[in-house]
Amino acid sequence: MAAEHRAARIIRTVIDLIEPQFSVELWDGTRIGDVADGPVLVINDPMTVRQLALKPNIGSIVELWVSGQIDVKNGTLFDLVERGPKGKLKEKIKALPKWQLLKDVPALLLGGGKSGSSGLGGKNPYVSGSNKEAITHHYDVSNAFYQLFLDDRMVYTCAYFTDWNNTIDQAQADKLELICRKLRLKPGERLLDIGCGWGAMLIYAAKHYGVTGTGVSLSEAQTALARERIKAEGLEDKITIHVKSYEELAKDPQMRFDKISSIGMFEAVGIAHYDTYYSSVHKLLKPGGLYLHHAITRRMKRNKKAFGRKSAEHLALVKYIFPGGELDHLGMTVENLEGHGFEVHDAENLREHYGKTCRIWADRLHARFDEAIAEVGAPKARLWLLYLTGCALAFERGTVQINQTLASKRKRGISAVPQTRADLYR
Repeated sequence: MAAEHRAARIIRTVIDLIEPQFSVELWDGTRIGDVADGPVLVINDPMTVRQLALKPNIGSIVELWVSGQIDVKNGTLFDLVERGPKGKLKEKIKALPKWQLLKDVPALLLGGGKSGSSGLGGKNPYVSGSNKEAITHHYDVSNAFYQLFLDDRMVYTCAYFTDWNNTIDQAQADKLELICRKLRLKPGERLLDIGCGWGAMLIYAAKHYGVTGTGVSLSEAQTALARERIKAEGLEDKITIHVKSYEELAKDPQMRFDKISSIGMFEAVGIAHYDTYYSSVHKLLKPGGLYLHHAITRRMKRNKKAFGRKSAEHLALVKYIFPGGELDHLGMTVENLEGHGFEVHDAENLREHYGKTCRIWADRLHARFDEAIAEVGAPKARLWLLYLTGCALAFERGTVQINQTLASKRKRGISAVPQTRADLYR
């Protein structure tokens, strides 16, 4: 029996038992489970089954998606997930007729054939690289690529929806406003934004709160565009961006600030470098100054050993998207802040907001997917679409969280934070 026939029989057996609420289309056009007006999972290569049998893990699924061996039409990746199997998937998998499948799987495994290439150049060269290499890998994809799905300000962090019906542009403006209020910015203060991206936070704070802004970034591409935007706003005398690390900046005694923001960059620091990071922030901040720590976190488990075990999804994210990236838990954030001389005042979880943000980004990228492919190539465009979709689902389901933690550089007496939080929501 030809390998294609064996692969088709395995797929049909699995689909018939799992009963997904979408159709599956095989490489020869055969349709399995014809669901009217629903999304279609397209399997373009019979060797897909062989690859999954050899490596039954999420990494294989990523590679198959990126290479185009599996695809979706008449819908999005969200549609496939949301119209998945009826009932509990784990129970259905346990009920698969394994002896029947085993008749066909060995023949596929011995059948040879080459599966498609992911187009990512094999092993990720940045997995064990430096922090700058990791940042370049993620952020220097293409400014034009990010413009396809981000808001007009190009804010690549969690938005803040004062109304769930707000546009992404409004929600990002409201996020920047919220951070400025939490930092209690005042005209003439010096603000440092660590990992300043395309400069949105600095531009907003300088325009609306009259601060003098400094940014640090390791991305040459982002910094080039940020400087263009600062010039276009006529703020060259108010904002300066350095392409260097926070650690380098902290060595300069002239670089001391009233307020510091870190918005969505901490995930790239790595747990081994936390001491250096918090020590640098403490040195850069003036006594009594405020620090806003905006970072993705994982839930703490029953003990540190359990927390240290990474999920398959997390490992795939680190391998393909954020080389070297690690997430702490909220307790670890507070512990490190207090241990490095800060007083913690507030922590706010914006998990649902980031779920909606990532879903909007994924939908916007999907709508302009042909342009994305033209800009960065199909493999990278497909990888980013999968990444944004996965992130949206992770935040929506509570697998990961995002917290804004406000702290001050500890000093005796009254802190810089008001006795109530009424000023945040006026």
